[in-house]
Amino acid sequence: MEIHKKDIRSLSKDQLREFFTANGDQAFRGNQVYEWLWSKGAHSFDDMTNVAKTTRAMLEENFVINHIKVDQMQRSSDGTVKNAVRLHDGLVVESVLIPTITRTTACVSSQVGCSLDCNFCATARLKRMRNLNPDEIYDQVIAIDKESRLYHNHPLSNIVFMGMGEPLMNYNNVIKAIDMITSPEGLGMSPKRITVSTSGVPKMIKKLADDEVKFKLAVSLHSAIDDIRSRIMPFSKNFPLADLRESLEYWYSKTRSKITYEYVVWKDINDNKASIDALVKFCKYVPCKVNLIEYNPIDDGEFQQASEESIMAYIKALEANGIVAKVRRSRGKDIDAACGQLANKEA
Repeated sequence: MEIHKKDIRSLSKDQLREFFTANGDQAFRGNQVYEWLWSKGAHSFDDMTNVAKTTRAMLEENFVINHIKVDQMQRSSDGTVKNAVRLHDGLVVESVLIPTITRTTACVSSQVGCSLDCNFCATARLKRMRNLNPDEIYDQVIAIDKESRLYHNHPLSNIVFMGMGEPLMNYNNVIKAIDMITSPEGLGMSPKRITVSTSGVPKMIKKLADDEVKFKLAVSLHSAIDDIRSRIMPFSKNFPLADLRESLEYWYSKTRSKITYEYVVWKDINDNKASIDALVKFCKYVPCKVNLIEYNPIDDGEFQQASEESIMAYIKALEANGIVAKVRRSRGKDIDAACGQLANKEA
């Protein structure tokens, strides 16, 4: 009968130290192995060259390292890289490296599929199969950091949780992954360079505030009128804008950290004066900035990119009210790596 081996990266450093002392070895071995697993990104026990062969054999006997594998990598004409990432159980998620002149950003996934049902998003058409573990999230970042160094000659500078899945529906694992990404024992990245994007789950936004997280928060808003928002994002009927507003006010009162609203303008849906006025009003509740995002079609006709005039009408109204607004042009569209397009077409 095959013994089910535990994933060694589910153990804390203290648990690793205890494992070694319980097996007649010295506790410092736990520190060595922990460093190999996280800051050095070892994929096998044989990689651990300063650990004795007998010790490596003991680890092999008791544990596995369920590391990810980049199954397929596509490079866009604009330098964007999309990874199809195969997990240890054969499931696939996607992550993206987005380069600009000054920085490289990793867009990482937190779930296989998605818990939510946003009508404009390809990922939402995949049912949620499972949450990603902290190490699977961390591995996506490691892989993109390597690609950043290879193709752009500098380390990864930013991370956004805007890939597949709703990060706040995988709260504990996302927080653990960020803890390791920001730890000196992991990647040592500043939390200020990390943004978690949510579709707006008020209870979990308040939990973030109570947990005193140091990373940034982005909210996929897309409309500040309940009826329109629930047409775009049906799940939001359960989270009306009044509740979202209250949770964001709570977030700001605890963190003093400005919110970013992600907002797509669609033809004949939210490209009208009432929608613009509603957004301006919503933006006044909490200090914020607005990213107006270019829409990336996903094969059907209901959602169409609004005209340039409509987008500029938003910019003009927001800026007239002292609200910072930018138009975000999509990257990686030619390889289906742009916002809302991640759907494992090749898997």
